Amino acid sequence: MSFSDIWNSIFSFDNYGQLLQLVQDSVWAGAVLGLLGGLVGTFVVRRDLAFAVHGVSELSFAGASFALLAGTDVVTGSLVGSVLAALTMGFMGGRARAKNSIIGVLMPFGLGLGILFLSLYQGRSANKFGLLTGQIVAVDTVQLQVLAIAAIAVIVVLLIVWRPLSFSSVDPDMARARGVPVRFLGILFMFLLGVSVALSIQVVGALLVLALLITPAAAAQKATSSPALAVFLSVVFAEMATVGGILLSLGGRIPISPYITTLSFLIYLVCAGIGLLRVRRGNSGRVVEEGSTREAAQTAESAV
Repeated sequence: MSFSDIWNSIFSFDNYGQLLQLVQDSVWAGAVLGLLGGLVGTFVVRRDLAFAVHGVSELSFAGASFALLAGTDVVTGSLVGSVLAALTMGFMGGRARAKNSIIGVLMPFGLGLGILFLSLYQGRSANKFGLLTGQIVAVDTVQLQVLAIAAIAVIVVLLIVWRPLSFSSVDPDMARARGVPVRFLGILFMFLLGVSVALSIQVVGALLVLALLITPAAAAQKATSSPALAVFLSVVFAEMATVGGILLSLGGRIPISPYITTLSFLIYLVCAGIGLLRVRRGNSGRVVEEGSTREAAQTAESAV
């Protein structure tokens, strides 16, 4: 099979303009979730909660699957499952080993429940597949409004607690000594994370939610050491991956999630390369500085 055959089996941009008009709500939904994922992902990386995101997504998947089986709103089911999982982890506090053990227990339990509910569901197979891989192209105006309101609420709360949450994320012991409510902020952030996971599942599905809530922020951390610039780049990378993935998927013949995850991974690879260059330049600068300092010391000693 030639490269052109492979390309044609993945992409087909016939009637692309007409398709784009039909999914404008989906593009806007992707932009909203890109903003949300970029901001929340910054704290996920700072607080080392990548494993927790995966655990929350599995319980979110179980809630969404049960809602699909029961014939109720899938987003509500996803929200209930993810928030319950996130709060369970949040109330455990900073006990990292115990928390990782609980997450390791919750992940297969949630995935098993989700598969059970999907196996009992007798409806369209596309609905089952969409919970795992995302189906944002089906977003309508009403869903977009609900999504935007929920995302705005999460972002507003996050901005209100941004400074103390940043302090407690970097140095929790010092923040606690300064009177910052570290435990409350941890529980609050886990709640916000649970809501973000539930909303993000509409885009990339339960299995690939890491590409939206972790990869952009991790890439930004590689590209710069400035906290403010890292937040900005995290949002930009999340928007590029989400909106770009949606636009590519309109001309593709495979589910939306591979486009988003591939773009996220490529962005991370580029930023990882930039990070290596920064480290090498920094080491070179330190060598030059140490050499200059040594030479100055020798000159001073000779003068004496």
